[in-house]
Amino acid sequence: MHDVRPVEASSDSDAFHLVSARLPADPILAKILVVDDDPRNLIAVEEVLRSPGIEIVKADSGEAALRQVLQEDFAVILLDVQMPRLDGYEVAGLIRNRPRSSRVPILFLTAFNKDDMHVFKGYSAGAVDYVFKPIEPLILKSKVDIFVDLYRKTEEIRRQGEQERRLLMENLHVRSEKLRTEQALRRREEHQAIVLQSLPIALYTASVEENHRQLHFTNESIERITGFRPEAFLERSDFWSSRINPEDQERVLTELQRLEEDGAVNLEYRWRCADGVERHFLDQTVLMRDDEGRPREFFGMWFDITERKQMEQNLLHASKLEAVGRLTGGIAHDFNNMLSVVIGNLDLLKKTIQGNEKAERRVRMALESAQHCADLTYRLLTFSRRQALQVSTIDVSVLMPSLLELMRRTLGERINAKLQSQQGIWPIQVDRAQFEAALLNLAVNARDAMPEGGDLTISVENRVTEEGRSHPSGEFVVISVSDTGTGMPPEVLEKVFEPFFTTKESGKGTGLGLSMVYGFVQQCHGHVEVDSTPNAGTTIRIFLPRSQEAAASASEAQPGSAQPFGEGRTVLVVEDNPAVRQVAISTLHSLGFQVIEAENGDEAAELLKLSKDVSLVLSDVRMPGELSGVDLARLVQQERPEIQVLLTTGYFDGEDTVEGLNLLYKPYRAADLAEKIRSLMELPQPDRADVAPPRSVAVA
Repeated sequence: MHDVRPVEASSDSDAFHLVSARLPADPILAKILVVDDDPRNLIAVEEVLRSPGIEIVKADSGEAALRQVLQEDFAVILLDVQMPRLDGYEVAGLIRNRPRSSRVPILFLTAFNKDDMHVFKGYSAGAVDYVFKPIEPLILKSKVDIFVDLYRKTEEIRRQGEQERRLLMENLHVRSEKLRTEQALRRREEHQAIVLQSLPIALYTASVEENHRQLHFTNESIERITGFRPEAFLERSDFWSSRINPEDQERVLTELQRLEEDGAVNLEYRWRCADGVERHFLDQTVLMRDDEGRPREFFGMWFDITERKQMEQNLLHASKLEAVGRLTGGIAHDFNNMLSVVIGNLDLLKKTIQGNEKAERRVRMALESAQHCADLTYRLLTFSRRQALQVSTIDVSVLMPSLLELMRRTLGERINAKLQSQQGIWPIQVDRAQFEAALLNLAVNARDAMPEGGDLTISVENRVTEEGRSHPSGEFVVISVSDTGTGMPPEVLEKVFEPFFTTKESGKGTGLGLSMVYGFVQQCHGHVEVDSTPNAGTTIRIFLPRSQEAAASASEAQPGSAQPFGEGRTVLVVEDNPAVRQVAISTLHSLGFQVIEAENGDEAAELLKLSKDVSLVLSDVRMPGELSGVDLARLVQQERPEIQVLLTTGYFDGEDTVEGLNLLYKPYRAADLAEKIRSLMELPQPDRADVAPPRSVAVA
């Protein structure tokens, strides 16, 4: 960064030769992890790969492999697919989820699963290649040698970088020594003016005699970074320390007290700049000594690392979203199956108690509560991006007046809610239910921030944005929700979209509302901005991309009738959960259909060979056995194109491609199922000769 010329007769090139001389001449040791539950295979692979500079580490199970990965770094991992307990796909996924091992190449060893679907599944789990058993030694060794060579080159570059970093630190000491003379100081200042002009870096010296550091900045970069001229740091002895964030102050001053013992220190802290905004700084300080070894002064550099810290926060937030997504996805399928049983039976019960007003009211209340549970699960899946949005093109200016009326009823009389909208608002493509839920969430949060009442303003406008640090450029519809409430301090504002973070008292908030809003907007390829000042209110802006399609008609279709219409038609119900299957069968019987049933896709495929009068297959997506619901649908498209297929699922993780297939999310109402089946029955039947071959099932 600065002109590094030697104080003595030595040169920088001599120093770099010294670094090169320290590098090891022998090949870098490469460790290879071989995982197989068959000891004979472990011995065979070890014999094939044994060579100088290579260490073979063996593991006989997925658990043992994970323990090894936690303890050591590997050049490549050879992983058997078929193993008890944890199979190769699961082990590979766990290895990939750990940052330290996420980039280690994985080669799957398998004697089975050679078909495309399983091979793609292996690649999706993190494999870079497959080696099929029986193993050809030359092929295995050639593939492994490539990754070993790549590992050694990468490790060599890393070691060289480490040596060069140490050399740069030594050069820093050399540069600081040159500060003793006026000529060296002028040379350094000239260099700083050129090199550091556009970088967020400032150099300083400080006396060791002062209780509080007065920083003598040696270039003008500090004004661009902090808004203060270098002279401002000399006006008061505590100017620098008084602007450190109180949470960081004690730690920073304590570490500085150890500087005389350690000789150097790296500090990270938040510092309040001239505009009142706190920025993150990395402060690297070295203690300079005189010829007799006595402390003379500090020499250091300030780096503005605010953007890096923001990226770390974004990564942390994304990791929390992923964790909640995994948790949600794990329970969603079973939970929605149970809700399907509850809602389906309540729908059937409602038909049998018509005229009993008290019983009808209780069933209606139970149905509403069950539907709220289903909506919550759907929103959780959507916010964690594990549920496909059911998007349509909508006109916000048409939707907002009715939504505002709903908000007013929800918020109460103390909140004065009003709408401000430009003319000619662009259409957007969103899931309408999620869009309405997001705005209601924001409105309820605003109400809670105004316990004594206040003003809630919703503004809608078109905006063309330039590319920024946290958002892309483009045409957006911006929906702003502003309140006159208590506002949020900076430390709360930083965590406002984190899952389960809430400032409300126990029992009055889950901490998921704003997280759901964030997840929904991200899934719509938009972004969110928040402005908030304590005691002055909060404004949250949702940026949603403009749609080039025309908005759908504002009129809503009436829900389909659930009256019987299936007389003379047969439906094959495929569902592994007996309770869900029985509810579906009862609903179809009430619609007049004849029903045959199967527990899984394999059994359904056999029944289709024997049954010639099936009009519709109603199948779950996720089932045990060789054929999933998607596989079964593709098979029916190919072999029996005259049969319609309707897939149902309570949780879709994108593992199978459902493009071109009909999908109904669980839990569904009887009327929803009837309407979907009716629309499928009205479709023209394809001529078998005109049916194109099905697309292959892709594994995401």
